[in-house]
Amino acid sequence: MRSSTHRLKDLTVFAMLGSLMCASQIAMQGLPNIHLLGLFIAAFTLTYRLKALIPLYVYIMLYGAFYGFNIWWLPYLYVWLPLWGMFMLAGRFNLPAKAKIPFYMFLCGLHGLAFGTLYAPFQALIFGLSFKSMIAWIIAGLPFDITHGFSNFCTGILILPLSELLKKLNKQM
Repeated sequence: MRSSTHRLKDLTVFAMLGSLMCASQIAMQGLPNIHLLGLFIAAFTLTYRLKALIPLYVYIMLYGAFYGFNIWWLPYLYVWLPLWGMFMLAGRFNLPAKAKIPFYMFLCGLHGLAFGTLYAPFQALIFGLSFKSMIAWIIAGLPFDITHGFSNFCTGILILPLSELLKKLNKQM
């Protein structure tokens, strides 16, 4: 059984990681569709597995508190879950070390590229868009999704080093 001190340490670490995600998102706001969230979600998932959902939802709640819990915010409750799920699966693969970094970069970039498509069903439902209109909305957003995917791909090079650092730090605490 885990001690209450150990649980308190986990909660503190997860609160700090979620806050770091929110602070990084706010700090990079001037660069549309370029952020470190994919990197953080992937590295936290490889390190903490299921518990990575805690800092993810701390981030989502903080972001909503900072910018307001409005309609645009609701998809944040699910839009990051596919990335988390991909890295839950990827963490189970026994890949050679040299293959992990490009594979993680690819997964992170793929999520960025798919972000608008993941967001679109909610938009269609809320605004009463037809399927055809939803597809048009996705196509219109492709330049932004390409930027998002490319930036996620580039920052994905840091996923493995960050997750390894977090694992080492966890052993020392």
